[in-house]
Amino acid sequence: MHSARRIAALAIAVSTVFGGIALSSTAQAATRTPTAKVSPSKATPKFKHHQVCAAVSHRMHCDAILVTPVTSSGVKMDASGPGGLNPSDLQSAYDLPGASAGGGQTVAIVDAYDDPNAESDLAAYRSEFGLPSCTSAGGCFSKVDQDGSSNYPTADASWSEEISLDLDMVSAICPNCHILLVEADSPTDANLGAAVDEAASLGATEISNSYGGGDTSDSSDYHHPGIAITASSGDDAYGVEYPASSQWVTAVGGTSLTADGSARGWSETAWSDAGSGCSSYNPAPSGQASFDTGCAQRAVADVSAVADPNTGVSVYDTYGGVGGWLVFGGTSVSSPIIASVYALAGNAASVDNNYPYTHSSALNDVTSGSNGSCSPSQLCNARAGWDGPTGLGTPNGVGAF
Repeated sequence: MHSARRIAALAIAVSTVFGGIALSSTAQAATRTPTAKVSPSKATPKFKHHQVCAAVSHRMHCDAILVTPVTSSGVKMDASGPGGLNPSDLQSAYDLPGASAGGGQTVAIVDAYDDPNAESDLAAYRSEFGLPSCTSAGGCFSKVDQDGSSNYPTADASWSEEISLDLDMVSAICPNCHILLVEADSPTDANLGAAVDEAASLGATEISNSYGGGDTSDSSDYHHPGIAITASSGDDAYGVEYPASSQWVTAVGGTSLTADGSARGWSETAWSDAGSGCSSYNPAPSGQASFDTGCAQRAVADVSAVADPNTGVSVYDTYGGVGGWLVFGGTSVSSPIIASVYALAGNAASVDNNYPYTHSSALNDVTSGSNGSCSPSQLCNARAGWDGPTGLGTPNGVGAF
């Protein structure tokens, strides 16, 4: 059954390249941050992918990677239907109780700049997959700026793609959760940290941060006991970024996820561009002491989920000249997935980021794949138990959260 579903998903992706696509209509006026690092897809050469947000000095960058169908002349096209992994795939792969759990939980998404189409794009995604509606009128969805008001920051097309990705992953994993979107004025450490603080003050039970910058000393903005805070490990292979290197967050690495004929129905390997390594500044969570991370201080990552753009997820986004259905990868996918798994478990008020270390048997251990060369080798090579790119592994139900 899993293989049939994956074949159907691949058929959609093929139709996307060979005719099931439409050029986007008149582009909307929007600010777009520079894109970065265009490279051919390793598994699907008819696609290219690029990091949505370029790294800029003294600013954080989002960790979303857009998979881009192209014509022979390089013209970007937009899909008429979803072509990546969908909610049923993710629920199956991670054995999640999405239909029955998550009530009373509010997952906050912290990003920079404004996405004017956030709520309408979210509605389109949820409608496509038969998920319950989540609207501001119904009290399920809320959008505020970093001060908690409706004085939203400048709109930005690149960060809007990140926002849509994050909102859709919460919807896919925890359709019964409420969603709070907090938009920072800009992607500086101070503004994004203020947005995290605002999310906590507004009652979020989980907070996802799909962005990062250089490893640095911890900020109390990411220390909110009783709230599960997740952060992407990064998309530049071996090496660490902050806030994933914070001692207080759950650092989320990345995998390649494919359907197969195993009893689980899925297999995973470490994604070759997932971030990992040792922080030079921050102490390790106490749970890491028994796992031979090879780091004197904080090791990244703690856990992981799908992030490879070659096994990417479906996302609906229309702001800034894109035409609807897109496919994304990056650890921007895995961070909101794990935040939402925490929400399904419903334990955030009484656990911290050490909890997966005492419940690692409730994870899928990822034992193959690499993101580079390093010493000691577990910092960049998957193995039994803890390793850098995938941490302790991926969700197998909610028992580790």
